[in-house]
Amino acid sequence: MMLSFVSLLSFALLFIHGGSTQPPFACDSSNPETKNYLFCQTELPITQRARDLVSRLTLDEKISQLVNSAPAIPRLGIPAYEWWSEALHGVSNVGPGVRFDGTIKAATSFPQVILTAASFDPYQWYRIGQAIGREARAMYNAGEANGMTFWAPNINIFRDPRWGRGQETPGEDPFVVGKYAVSYVRGVQGDTFQGGKLHGHLQASACCKHFTAYDLDNWKGTNRFLFDARVTVQDLADTYQPPFEKCVRDGRASGVMCAYNRVNGVPSCADSSLLFKTVRGEWDFKGYVTSDCDAVAIIHNDQGYAKAPEDAVVDVLKAGMDLNCGSYLQNYTKSAVLQKKLPESQVDRALHNLYAVRMRLGLFNGNPVPNPFGNIGADQICSPEHQILALEAARNGIVLLKNDAKLLPLPKSTMSLAVIGPNANSPQTLIGNYAGPPCKSVTPLQALESYVKNTVYHPGCDTVSCSTGAIDKAVDIAKRADYVVLIMGLDQTEEREALDRVDLFLPGRQQELIVSVAKAAKRPVVLVLLSGGPIDISFAKDDPRIGGIFWAGYPGEGGGNALAEVIFGDHNPGGRLPVTWYPQDFTKVPMTDMRMRPESSLDYPGRTYRFYKGDTVFEFGYGLSYSKYSYSFTRVSQNNLYLNHSSSLHTKETSDSVRYMLVSEVGAEICDERKITVHVGVKNNGELAGKHPVLLYVRHGNHGNGRPKKQLIGFRSVILSGGEMGEIQFEVNPCEHLSRANEYGLMVMEEGRHFLVVGDDKHPITIII
Repeated sequence: MMLSFVSLLSFALLFIHGGSTQPPFACDSSNPETKNYLFCQTELPITQRARDLVSRLTLDEKISQLVNSAPAIPRLGIPAYEWWSEALHGVSNVGPGVRFDGTIKAATSFPQVILTAASFDPYQWYRIGQAIGREARAMYNAGEANGMTFWAPNINIFRDPRWGRGQETPGEDPFVVGKYAVSYVRGVQGDTFQGGKLHGHLQASACCKHFTAYDLDNWKGTNRFLFDARVTVQDLADTYQPPFEKCVRDGRASGVMCAYNRVNGVPSCADSSLLFKTVRGEWDFKGYVTSDCDAVAIIHNDQGYAKAPEDAVVDVLKAGMDLNCGSYLQNYTKSAVLQKKLPESQVDRALHNLYAVRMRLGLFNGNPVPNPFGNIGADQICSPEHQILALEAARNGIVLLKNDAKLLPLPKSTMSLAVIGPNANSPQTLIGNYAGPPCKSVTPLQALESYVKNTVYHPGCDTVSCSTGAIDKAVDIAKRADYVVLIMGLDQTEEREALDRVDLFLPGRQQELIVSVAKAAKRPVVLVLLSGGPIDISFAKDDPRIGGIFWAGYPGEGGGNALAEVIFGDHNPGGRLPVTWYPQDFTKVPMTDMRMRPESSLDYPGRTYRFYKGDTVFEFGYGLSYSKYSYSFTRVSQNNLYLNHSSSLHTKETSDSVRYMLVSEVGAEICDERKITVHVGVKNNGELAGKHPVLLYVRHGNHGNGRPKKQLIGFRSVILSGGEMGEIQFEVNPCEHLSRANEYGLMVMEEGRHFLVVGDDKHPITIII
């Protein structure tokens, strides 16, 4: 049941789309001059075409192209281009590359990424990326965008629960974040779900950001511009870098953004070891590297790393950066060349990368209409298919955290409903940050009203900050209703870019409001939390008068309807938390401490489910359903892995006397030969059908010495009717899934027992060296 969903779609499409204008492009075949340009000859390799184009530019023209707002070069028929566009969870107007002030007024607004991740469904992530890529190309084809390079996804690890931008990420687990990155990028860029089908042409360009170890914005006087992230090679190897490696190697992303912060003293955008050696060398990156906005300027102006502006220019271009979001390279590159600090060849190198991406987007192939992706029209934007996908994504992400005495789902025969809370009727809160105008807007209140005609609403607080409120009025309303739903939590005034939290409690008087209403209500109440980051709601978890709790992230344009459907049982919740929910006591840990692993002697508890040794409010992967599921390992292809395949392989011992081999020495062939096929039986023991993500972990038999407590190595969803049994299959690559990073940042496979774990069941695997 939804609030006139189909009619809303039809109405939205009437005013969202109008006429279209032709997008800008180079190499117009009607211009005879273009026949003389090699860069216009589409049968030539793109690398040759890009080199030809750059060779025709003057130094001043070259320098003008090194910034995000690249001007036109009329003498060569090259139009202006805007590199900065955003599409975190839908095409956005945050950057200057896309606007909604013409014939197109809106785009599909999917859930904020942290909620999308809670579905643990890579194919859904791919479909969202695909929809965003199609809408992005449609905007360009309609003449409503000046670029097709979109600076998403944000694949930094959600390391600390206070981080204001954690909402933009897929959570705290590097494996999940890497899977999300690959799925999203393949979708946006026009690849298949399995990958490998691009063949050069891009639907739109995706950009992995922010490289690397960036997960602090502004906390207690420390800001991202000055922060020096001190990170061990071990933590880099198994936490901070894997999502970016996956994004580049497997996703084949065409863009990477280097971050504001320094890593071990060196600005990310000036670190040749990161950009040239790792990204381009080890990971075989074939795209462009952009700075975050004004990240070059701060290298001299704020960090003092470069002594002069020209030195900052030299540092970033020689490190492998290609594009400056901002104007710093436009202002100081020429003087750097004239002072003989920078060879012009470094400018050429950057431009080769930039023009190659524009050519892969088809912008130098003449009129785009007959070319790949040229026929994607404005009817793709806010299409019924995309809006239903946004609704599905919200449904599948919502996490049920508590359901005492089976209070939920609420009966559809409910005669009266009280809806209370500052987030109940706020359409803006639903879409989070980095969002464009949504196709439609239905708040949770409006959606709940479609289920219960006699619904009474009161915000309870003036705003989410809840510094003042009308708790007495909310209590009076609650007393008279059959059921009460409180819709509370955070919004962008509490957590966002440039604003980290300092505690994990609900803001202001929200807890007082919740407890007061729960005391007065006829029955246990339902609490809904909208937030990106975790909240310490221990009080609600332990209060029997609060019978049900949901976390709904920032669920996008379909979030209001999705929430009402879940509350009243038209959808069976199956989402799982993609982050650990810590207690308030965790905030004694400085946010600036980048260490993942615990140090008991220093009273340092570690971070994320993989290493954290403290109490939790809710664990990573936690999530209830209206059904109960059970699991068992039904078949595992092998229980013993022999790695003494070759006498040329060298074994070593860890400091706690465990023999190991370097993954790099084992080799891909042996890794493939030793793959393990794991079959897991799943049963829905309830009455309702449901979609259920199954999470497969590995746990090392040897504890301590920097080893993770456990590590997620696979997840798949299964749809089962009530009472139905099913079986799913995982493929375990021992070199990827049974290895760990040692203290030198090297991936190793250790001898001994490991345990595959799903739910309460475990299965031993023994590695023999």
